[in-house]
Amino acid sequence: MQQETEEKKPKKQKKHFWHWEQVTLLLLFYDFFTIAFSYFMALWLRYDCSYSKIPRDHLYAYAQFIPFYGLYTVFIYWRMRLYKSIWRFASFIELTRTIISILVTGFAHFVMITVIFHRMPISYYLFGIVFQFMFTIGIRFSYRFILVLRKSAKDPDSTLPRVMLIGAGAAGQQILNDINRSEVLSEKVACIIDDNPNKWNRYINDVLVVGGRDSIKEMVGKYNIQKIYIAIPSASKADKIAILNICAETNCELRQLPGMYQYIKGELSVRQMRKVDIEDLLGRDCIKTDMEDVYNFIKGKTILVTGGGGSIGSELCRQIAAHDPKQLIIFDIYENNAYEIQLELREKYPELNLETLIGSVRDSRKLQSVFATYRPDVVYHAAAHKHVPLMEDSPNEAIKNNAIGTYKTAYAAMLYGVKRFVLISTDKAVNPTNIMGASKRLCEMIIQSFDAKIKAGRAADLPNLFTHAFESNDAFDAPIPENPQTEYVAVRFGNVLGSNGSVVPIFRRQIEQGGPVTVVDKNINRFFMLIKEAVALVLLAGTNANGGEIFVLDMGEPVKIDTLARNMIRLYGYKPDIDIKIVYTGLRPGEKLYEEKLMSEEGLKRTENDLIHIGCPIPFDTDKFLGQLEGLMNCAYRNCGDIREHVQEMVSTYHPAANSVRK
Repeated sequence: MQQETEEKKPKKQKKHFWHWEQVTLLLLFYDFFTIAFSYFMALWLRYDCSYSKIPRDHLYAYAQFIPFYGLYTVFIYWRMRLYKSIWRFASFIELTRTIISILVTGFAHFVMITVIFHRMPISYYLFGIVFQFMFTIGIRFSYRFILVLRKSAKDPDSTLPRVMLIGAGAAGQQILNDINRSEVLSEKVACIIDDNPNKWNRYINDVLVVGGRDSIKEMVGKYNIQKIYIAIPSASKADKIAILNICAETNCELRQLPGMYQYIKGELSVRQMRKVDIEDLLGRDCIKTDMEDVYNFIKGKTILVTGGGGSIGSELCRQIAAHDPKQLIIFDIYENNAYEIQLELREKYPELNLETLIGSVRDSRKLQSVFATYRPDVVYHAAAHKHVPLMEDSPNEAIKNNAIGTYKTAYAAMLYGVKRFVLISTDKAVNPTNIMGASKRLCEMIIQSFDAKIKAGRAADLPNLFTHAFESNDAFDAPIPENPQTEYVAVRFGNVLGSNGSVVPIFRRQIEQGGPVTVVDKNINRFFMLIKEAVALVLLAGTNANGGEIFVLDMGEPVKIDTLARNMIRLYGYKPDIDIKIVYTGLRPGEKLYEEKLMSEEGLKRTENDLIHIGCPIPFDTDKFLGQLEGLMNCAYRNCGDIREHVQEMVSTYHPAANSVRK
């Protein structure tokens, strides 16, 4: 029985000594004996390298004291973590700890041997501490030196990819050190660029600072550079853009640090460097807006986003969801996009009161049902057809969805007490040459008409447009409020980088397929902005609107699409017209060479943000316009072939391009 009990007892597992523990034990013995040897060497040197000349009292004091000193020093080394460092990654921190340990133990040696045993010669203390430092540092840092030699023997510099490092500051030095000590990265920093002339022709870790940004192209050729790493996290946006544009002409692979946060936290490494995106070459600073008022405005409100599955709509939903709305309603005709943003928001914000509804802004009954059920406080109207050539082929669809859909949504908002209605417009509404731009100008005029009628106390003049006779008898056909308070505004901006249908993803796909990259015209230009900037402006308009405004973002200078394409090709490491061909296809139906932000008749009013302006509305006869709108709707639903002529009568600035397709 006793034997069975003993058999059931678990056997004690033998302790496993890790490799580093074995190395630590050997290092501990090494330190003990080299410490003793260091001070013996100091005593021996003091007396002309002759053992027989060393006085007996000095030799006795050394022999009696050194075992205790060796144990004490090993203890101090242990407390300073000199036995737990990974010496292949040793840096200034390990060197500092070693120096402090040796100074502490050296001072203790001087005091204790003098007080307890005998006063030794001054040279004994000085040479002893020097020898101790040399032996202690030598064994530890020699491992790194051996690794460097092995790496050099294995990967000769001539075969390694050559890197140009831009930035000779602290961040650049950290990246340089990371490359030099890495066993994984097989590359060599050949030269450094910095705009500070005081650093030129000087060395950092044996790498020469060759000049400023003006030298980039020359030095890429001179040093046969394949990669450029940009390590200037504190530089201004303008400086970064200027340097990136120079680098983009070199056909080198470009990488840059993500920003100041990693630099401040001391977390910089080559692995954190990201590829330079075309967004980084946007020719202006990102819009800076105090969003505190925006988020306070959103908090606790029911928000409806039409077209909530699209590029702008989905980003609106993300930012709104992050700031505690009472309820967020996504309304979209395309179920796949709506489902995707629904899954994303439910996963990220499980407490969010979220509704996802499928429906069309053309359907008055559906719209009024949604507004009656959920009673939204704010509506962001992003639902629209936006593709210029497709709308040229189907102009009636642009009117049905954009103009009439906007009117029906705005009307439902008025009926059910929405406080703010924000229309997403486009710079293509300015002096439009295509039906899509003209339809968005109609949307702006619709918003201005609603605002004018409500402020004049004549909301009853706004017709309730029905596309089918039975819609007027619907149970959700609510009466017009006696004193509606809805404020209507529009937000106008240019192309959004990376959005559905924009040129950037098209160019990416063409480059990845080996080309050619198709550009419609060598001289065509466009205004560009980032999607988060666009959404920030939309939210700001919804917060600070008084009604009737058209908010306009100062998007800087327009970008030539040809330049954009060439820069993208270079960012992929190819040469334009050599590795990747550029083909000019000619203007598509309805396109124009140059986009405009405002019509010449419109003036600009400044806001608190220098990058955001308000366009003064162009006056027009709202009664005449509203009378024409129902006829335009009927014409669109009859699929008339002369729909453009009807639009021209209503939008005086619309002049169809000669290459427009008329159907």
